[in-house]
Amino acid sequence: MKIAVTGASGFIGRHVLTSLLKSQVEVIAVTRDTARLDDLSRHVRIIAMDIAHPTADCFEQMGCPDVLIHLAWDGLPHYKSLHHFETELPRQYHFLKTMIEAGLPSLLVTGTCFEYGIQSGPLSAEIQTQPNNPYGYAKDALRQQLNFLQSIEPFNLTWARLFYMYGEGQPNSSLYPKLKESILCGDKVFNMSGGEQLRDYLSVEEVASRITRLAMTGGNVGTINICSGKPISVRRLVDQWLQKNGWEIELNLGYYPYPDYEPMAFWGDSSQFDAISAPERATDIFAGN
Repeated sequence: MKIAVTGASGFIGRHVLTSLLKSQVEVIAVTRDTARLDDLSRHVRIIAMDIAHPTADCFEQMGCPDVLIHLAWDGLPHYKSLHHFETELPRQYHFLKTMIEAGLPSLLVTGTCFEYGIQSGPLSAEIQTQPNNPYGYAKDALRQQLNFLQSIEPFNLTWARLFYMYGEGQPNSSLYPKLKESILCGDKVFNMSGGEQLRDYLSVEEVASRITRLAMTGGNVGTINICSGKPISVRRLVDQWLQKNGWEIELNLGYYPYPDYEPMAFWGDSSQFDAISAPERATDIFAGN
């Protein structure tokens, strides 16, 4: 099997490459900056490509992969920027449509929990989306566009809706690297929100493993949550990181306000992915039943 990965040099992308290399597949890494993947050049085929301006033969340039894991998306973490639907959405759809029309059999695209909008509690992949920021809206619109495209062009689609994650290589604007930086700098106090919000977190290694597993089926899975299915308060999560790493720092709770684009308590329903682990049900699930 031949699997291509866009956004391969990004936070999630590098972990997905590592996960794929544990399997018997040929890996094609697609990125604008090939130098960022020099350390993997002996193990994967690296293609320089800007998906914002794809050529008509981009599918052939990738070596005609069996599956495309599409992680690339510009403009983050500015979730409220109009760039997401004014510029990024049409670019994304054009690129993916070009790949599909050229013969791509299977596509996995990462979505976002922001597609759910301000909905609280456990969120299943089947509930109606209600995005309330430009990023969530654009991702949800791309999903619907691809669903319509399936009625014209035959291809398998997996929409892997991501929740929260943490791990090495994460952008500095995220909670985990900010905490780690404060520790390494010798700060006595770490400023954060009140920490009472409930979220759904997985390590990026586990996220990459689940994406790999879904991609390797090559099936028409549809929309599926990539999540733990277990809510945890941000305060408790930070305490766990401190304990696990032997870090000590005073938490200045309530320094930052809670984000206005998220509910106070929401997490993913992981039952669909959990069922994949049951061999007797896996075939039905991957067939989209």
